[in-house]
Amino acid sequence: MKRRVLRCSLYGWIGLLAFSGSCFGADSVSAEVGTGTRTKMVRLGAQWGWTSQWWRSNGTHIGGYWDLSIAHWRGTRFQNVPGQTQHINTLGITPVFRLQNDSLRGLYAEAGIGAHILSALYDNNGKRLSTRFQFGDHIGVGYVFADGLDLALKIQHFSNGGIKKPNNGVNFAIVRVSYPF
Repeated sequence: MKRRVLRCSLYGWIGLLAFSGSCFGADSVSAEVGTGTRTKMVRLGAQWGWTSQWWRSNGTHIGGYWDLSIAHWRGTRFQNVPGQTQHINTLGITPVFRLQNDSLRGLYAEAGIGAHILSALYDNNGKRLSTRFQFGDHIGVGYVFADGLDLALKIQHFSNGGIKKPNNGVNFAIVRVSYPF
């Protein structure tokens, strides 16, 4: 019953972000799918761009945005038992730095580290996280098309930063699609 309530809450937040992003003053919304070792992830987010620009040079600069996200992880080897699943919902906020063209179009590289809260302790495929609070850091590359469509590939790592053991970490390879308002 608890998992069902959490899933329904997650879907509600997803709908709220996907269809009402402009009500929150967000600049864009995103959808992501990712895969890790015996764990799949889907995530929706809303982004708020920064007006600041640093290290301007040759038509490029470092800028960035805030990324507020909700996600659902599905592990397929809960407590290291084949076929047993674990479902975790997450809520995260991440400041992301991006090396990009001044036009905000074309190729870019980005990196960020943020805070995430998990609905349960991760215990999948022999990897365990001992806290529900996790840092989520990522690096990625992407391309922004003329119409603003943003496609990216990211590698993301979740860890509690050594706050408490065990802290095996969880890694995802992610495809991201974002579109501005």
